[in-house]
Amino acid sequence: MHAFLKDIVPAAQNNINTRFIILDKVRSPPATTTSGKSCIALAADETASVHIQLWGDECDAFEAGDIVKLTNGIFSYVRNSGLLLRAGKRGKMEKVGEFTVAFVETPNVCEIQWNPDPENPKRYIQNGVVSAYSRIFPPLP
Repeated sequence: MHAFLKDIVPAAQNNINTRFIILDKVRSPPATTTSGKSCIALAADETASVHIQLWGDECDAFEAGDIVKLTNGIFSYVRNSGLLLRAGKRGKMEKVGEFTVAFVETPNVCEIQWNPDPENPKRYIQNGVVSAYSRIFPPLP
């Protein structure tokens, strides 16, 4: 069973299984870091949208309109990039279709301010909304 994007919360664990459609990718060339090539994409399901980090061959493998299944993904803060959903070292992304899924662009769960839960510092709770829409991929006029 897969989780809806509106239900994911930041955690340092590879335990997110979900499905989404890629709506857009950053148009600039992928960044190259010491860890290899990476790029950012906007993805959504029927409940919310999220920023996705793609690594290496994933940057070329996925395009707007692709429906992707993520297994054992991680949703966490990435240095200089903010909150991102990604496969990580233990996860896997695979294309499962094209252009045939309902989606919404708001809320974007990466634009929510998260704070550690005072009762359990390993968990995060929502503290407020920074922006209803993606600030990386602004809505079209």
